[in-house]
Amino acid sequence: MTAQVERAWSGGPWEQRYGYCRALRSGDRVIVSGCTAAADPSALDTGDAAAQFEVAAATALAALADLGAGVTDVVRTRMYLVDRADADAVGAAHQRVFGGHPPAATMVVVAGLIDPRMRVELEVEAAS
Repeated sequence: MTAQVERAWSGGPWEQRYGYCRALRSGDRVIVSGCTAAADPSALDTGDAAAQFEVAAATALAALADLGAGVTDVVRTRMYLVDRADADAVGAAHQRVFGGHPPAATMVVVAGLIDPRMRVELEVEAAS
């Protein structure tokens, strides 16, 4: 028997164009697609990776809430950085958001993100 899938949408510019949803729930798993600071152009324009992470985390947590989960349910995060020099600032921002209930986490440096102003992208998985 296949688990019923429930989806959440953010209205972001790429969801419909690229054929994905912000998040989905399948059974007790909630998976949030990569989140950036796309919803806050001022954060993009500053080039501040930690500020961009905060916006991305807020987007991810809102998607979790739409599907009945929260920060205490997060079991895994993945952070994609375009500059290794941002690791400590983004790591500290991750600590502020998720440190009360630390998930398994991965941080990698990538060649770039879809918008060249983006410094960080965040994926989140939860179990609830």
